[in-house]
Amino acid sequence: MDVIPVIDLKGGVVVHARRGERDRYRPIETPLAATSDALDVARGLMAIHPFGTVYVADLDAIAGSGDNDGVIARLRAALPGVTLWVDNGIAERGAAEAWLARHLGDLVIGSEAQTDVVLARALRDHPRVVLSLDFRDAALGPPALLQDPAGWPNRVIVMTLARVGSDAGPDTDRLRAIRAKAGARAVYAAGGVRHRGDLVTLRDAGIAGALVASALHARRLTGADIEAVQAGQTVQVSR
Repeated sequence: MDVIPVIDLKGGVVVHARRGERDRYRPIETPLAATSDALDVARGLMAIHPFGTVYVADLDAIAGSGDNDGVIARLRAALPGVTLWVDNGIAERGAAEAWLARHLGDLVIGSEAQTDVVLARALRDHPRVVLSLDFRDAALGPPALLQDPAGWPNRVIVMTLARVGSDAGPDTDRLRAIRAKAGARAVYAAGGVRHRGDLVTLRDAGIAGALVASALHARRLTGADIEAVQAGQTVQVSR
């Protein structure tokens, strides 16, 4: 099972995401890093576990109020061998192809930024594209995207924004529903992971991986926990 740490960027620094209320996000304060600079936070995360993938949300780009391209380029240079999954609100094929050509990482197509299914369908076979199906109370983005799993790429994130930073646990019912539709595609959980026990539950439900932030910063999820889950162990929940 893949465990993927999350870095949320806003105004050039890492912020603490809570329940998708982006106007209330503030620079992160974490025992893993002395500052909210992205490189400091990334180094703190990598000290926990040698993660192979890091998810980066460019919240300014998603909101259409700028971008953090320079920060992402710094992360790419500082993390050789690590794949960045970058969600930056791209919704047009030309912009997506231009971004992919820069080789900064894999592109996450977020459903909340889409007005139709054109981009997802056009790039569904691209090896460096990930689809994020975004939800609040209901699905965000064009309904046809949720209803057409044949148009999904091989990796699909189920992002429940209301559970991000909430300690409410993963959205297991929705994850199971998407997993049932996804066929052979890898499904990743995002939002609500609290501890090792949640990872075990997700792993045993056939979920390929989980995006995690708060549990790492709060030290409720350790490197030993991640290694145990990846080794297939069923272990006591760490608190």
